[in-house]
Amino acid sequence: MNTSIVGKNLELTEPIKNYAESAFEAIKKYNLNIISANIVLSTTKKGDFSVEFVVNVKDKHTVVITQKDKDLYAAIDLAQERAKKNLRRYADKLKDHNKIGIKNLDNGESEAPIAEELEEEFVQLELKLYKPLDFEEAKVLLDDSKENFFVFQDSDGNTRVITKLENGKYGLY
Repeated sequence: MNTSIVGKNLELTEPIKNYAESAFEAIKKYNLNIISANIVLSTTKKGDFSVEFVVNVKDKHTVVITQKDKDLYAAIDLAQERAKKNLRRYADKLKDHNKIGIKNLDNGESEAPIAEELEEEFVQLELKLYKPLDFEEAKVLLDDSKENFFVFQDSDGNTRVITKLENGKYGLY
């Protein structure tokens, strides 16, 4: 990966260069074929700092991030985070796109499943109209069933659950 740090209207000191080079290290972890990465540091007429982060990736993908801030180091950090986010999205896109390739496709040798095999048997169920129940009615319905709990709507329209407890009592939620 070719890297360059350029200063426009700005003197590049060693600490600034070292800090900008650390930004390059952060983008290497995505294992993309990065051809070159450039950082252009400059000052604006208002006295703010501008950081332009340009990353050229194989297959003609270029990431350009421009960030302005009153602090040069903060501008580098923000530009680095935005570049990392953009490269992470690009890497995820490449991974998702390449999951099913031409090599992984079937040659058509296997037969397609027959439609009859895909049909599922449906069982007609009796439609029960649920009316609001009081707690005593729900308790009777629970006792009549083999289940451990019963879900019902109370007279206020709230969904409630009544359960059989181990000690023979009932729990109400």
